[in-house]
Amino acid sequence: MNLRRLDQILDRAPAKRILVIGDLMLDEFVWGKVGRISPEAPVPVVEVTGESFVPGGAANVARNLREFTSRVSVAGMIGRDHSGDRLPELLAEQKIGVLNSSADKNFRTIVKTRIIARHQQVVRVDREQIAGASRTQLKKIVASIDKQLANIDALIFEDYGKGFLSDELVTQVTRIAQAKRKIVTADPSAARLLNWRGMTAVKPNRTEAFLAAAMPCQDHDRAPDKDVDLVRVGKTLLQKWETQNVLITLGEHGMMLFQQGNPPHHIPTKARQVFDVSGAGDTAIALFTLALACEATPLEAAKIANHASDVVVGKLGTATVTREELIASFKNEA
Repeated sequence: MNLRRLDQILDRAPAKRILVIGDLMLDEFVWGKVGRISPEAPVPVVEVTGESFVPGGAANVARNLREFTSRVSVAGMIGRDHSGDRLPELLAEQKIGVLNSSADKNFRTIVKTRIIARHQQVVRVDREQIAGASRTQLKKIVASIDKQLANIDALIFEDYGKGFLSDELVTQVTRIAQAKRKIVTADPSAARLLNWRGMTAVKPNRTEAFLAAAMPCQDHDRAPDKDVDLVRVGKTLLQKWETQNVLITLGEHGMMLFQQGNPPHHIPTKARQVFDVSGAGDTAIALFTLALACEATPLEAAKIANHASDVVVGKLGTATVTREELIASFKNEA
C-alpha cells in the first residue's frame, strides 16, 4: 500500500464512531529492578520503583482506537469496588465513553497486575471473576446499543473469556447491527466458543482458529501460505461463521486473510525486536475494524493492522500505536 492511500484511509478516521463491547479490565503495571534472589525461595526480589494503571481488556481496544478518533465508547461489566471506581476515571481521562456498562455490587472488577523488571515481565497476577450479565442487565445493554446504533459506524466484540459476552448478547446485537448495515467484527477467545455468525470479520489467533474449526493444532514449520491445515481451517471458519472475512493472526509469521470468493492472502510481519506481546491482538482488531470503517479493502485493513501490531510489540506493556508511528512503519517497509 502506498503512503498516499494510507493517508487517505487515516484521514477518514477522526469522523468514525466505534463501540467496543466485551470484558473490561484494569491493567496495573508494577515497575522495578532485580538486585538479588530471595533467601526464602529461588525467585527474584523486585525492588519497586513505580506503578501505573491503564484501561485493559476490551478497554485497551478502545485505547488503540482513541489514537485515531475521539468517538470511541465501551460497554461491559464493572464492579462496585476500588478498581471499579478507578477504571471509569481512567476512561474519562482518555475521553472514552462508557455506554451503559453495568456496575454490579456482586461483580469483582477484573485486574491484571504485571510486574516488570529490566524490560521484562517477571510475573502476572490476575484478579478476576468469571460472570456474565443477568437477563435484566442484558436487556438494558441491548436496548442501549440499539438506541445508539444510528450514531455508530462499527462495533467490535472483544472476548477475553471472562463471561460478559454470551451467545444471546452477541446474536441480538449482531442482528440489529446487520439490519442497520453496520460493520461488526469480533476478536474471539479460546476459552469460550461463541456464535460469531454473520460478522463482517472475525480475528482469531492460530490456536483459536484451529479450536473453532475442531481441528488439531499442529506445529507450523511451513510458510503460512503453504500450510494446508491453516488454509483448510480458514476456509472452514468462513463457512461456519458465515462471515465475509476471517483474519488469523500468526505471531511472528504475520497474518492470513481469508475472504469469501477470494484466495487466502498472507501478510508477513517484518523483523523487529519484541519487548512485549501484551495487547497486540487488541491493536490488530482495533486497527483492522477502524480501517474497514474508513473504506479500506479487507486486504488494506489487514496490512494496516499488521503494521500496527508490529509497532506495539516493540513497546513494554499494553501499548498503543499513533498515526505517526504507523506511517513510519510503512515508510520503513518501502
